[in-house]
Amino acid sequence: MKLVNIGFGNMVSLERLISIVSPESAPIKRIIQDAKDSGMLIDATYGRRTRAVIIMDSGHVVLSAIQPETVANRANSRDDDLDGEDIIENE
Repeated sequence: MKLVNIGFGNMVSLERLISIVSPESAPIKRIIQDAKDSGMLIDATYGRRTRAVIIMDSGHVVLSAIQPETVANRANSRDDDLDGEDIIENE
């Protein structure tokens, strides 16, 4: 199982990740509100501005304070290019 750092030491499973989007549009704001109402929202921003919304295959919606491009780059990075900070592999 590979975990991707989404900021402030928080991790999400790379295998369960469906999409990483910006929170700017009205449909994404509705997705966030629906997840909040149904108890499926995970706020990992630590009080900072939401910059990335991560949609998981379980229906959970994760808010992150780092840019979507940064999360995507971390998810696409190879293990040998990293110092172990952004992706952690557990067996």
